[in-house]
Amino acid sequence: MLEPFACQPDASRGRLWPERLSSFRSPFQRDRDRIIHSSAFRRLKHKTQVFVEHEGDYYRTRLTHTIEVAQVARTIAGVLGLNTDLAEAVALAHDLGHTPFGHTGEDAMERLMAPYGGFDHNAQALRIVTRLERHYADFDGLNLSWETLEGIAKHNGPLTGPNADAKHSGPLPYALAEVNAQWDLELDTHASAEAQVAAIADDVAYSHHDLHDGLRSGLFDETDLMELPVTGPAFAEVDALYPGLEKMRRRHEALRRVFGRMVEDVIAVAQIRLTSAQPKSVDDIRRMGTTVIRFSKPLFQELKVVRSFLFHRMYRAPSVMTVRAEVTRMLDDIFPLFMNDPTLLPPEWQEDVQAARDETGLARVVADYVAGMTDRFAIQEHQRLCR
Repeated sequence: MLEPFACQPDASRGRLWPERLSSFRSPFQRDRDRIIHSSAFRRLKHKTQVFVEHEGDYYRTRLTHTIEVAQVARTIAGVLGLNTDLAEAVALAHDLGHTPFGHTGEDAMERLMAPYGGFDHNAQALRIVTRLERHYADFDGLNLSWETLEGIAKHNGPLTGPNADAKHSGPLPYALAEVNAQWDLELDTHASAEAQVAAIADDVAYSHHDLHDGLRSGLFDETDLMELPVTGPAFAEVDALYPGLEKMRRRHEALRRVFGRMVEDVIAVAQIRLTSAQPKSVDDIRRMGTTVIRFSKPLFQELKVVRSFLFHRMYRAPSVMTVRAEVTRMLDDIFPLFMNDPTLLPPEWQEDVQAARDETGLARVVADYVAGMTDRFAIQEHQRLCR
């Protein structure tokens, strides 16, 4: 039984291209399945989360991160009486637009595409699911439901209007503007509670697994984490319950408590806010003017300290920065090569090249191609084209 403020499958706003309803899947289950079977989803296996894919077999990739986000989203959505299938679909799609080499690659693409309308991985995810996946006979893209597209577009909050974050004060990324012009996603409102759950699940997942990966990499150790909020008490609790516990088990036991505290906090805050607001429909959620799914203020402040630690000790560690410089150079090399000679693009991309009306159109084709690369393919292309 879904709560009244959940997204009801039978009340979906439908798809841009009408299709016959499935006899055994809800619209949101169908969206989830199409995302999982997409080419872009498979490529996440070889895309960076923090460490470039070839640096080690045990580090999270963009795909394992996405699976963890989807698991957290289903858990939280289920407890709150929300539509777990929609929350899972948004979670599975939220990183489809990421470039090779993680946020380093996105930074490079933002700079390279600045003269041509910019680049944003959320907007690129929309471009993938509405245009670039070309497998179906009747349409380009995956023809996802309005609710899933809305969730991909604004799971982090409104993009226009008085409630938009200040970072969205400029023009919309072209990929987002194109989709919204075709089908109004109501960018001035918040997304459904399910999409908000997917967004917070992303925060929970990376806050947890980046601690794991940072420890494995040796960029910091357990002693460092015992000095921080959230992680320090978790290690202290494990030491009190299991004195002398073997190192790897101690690490796992402590970080699973960090994980559990975040999930429990989100659920408790959401229950309080939903009980207070008494939303009667998903549109009430969209029009609240604020998020209903969030961390409590005390935990949010503690997590800021942890994230600051991760930023300085992991994301900007000298060894990581060396790799960042190397992969940035690769993208800086290959992007202008394709711009100057589009015949270097594969044959199946030449139709898009011919359809490009100007330099901006060509740049968007090149960006689609480069952003879709996996880490290993980008490295191979750089070696092939720039030797």
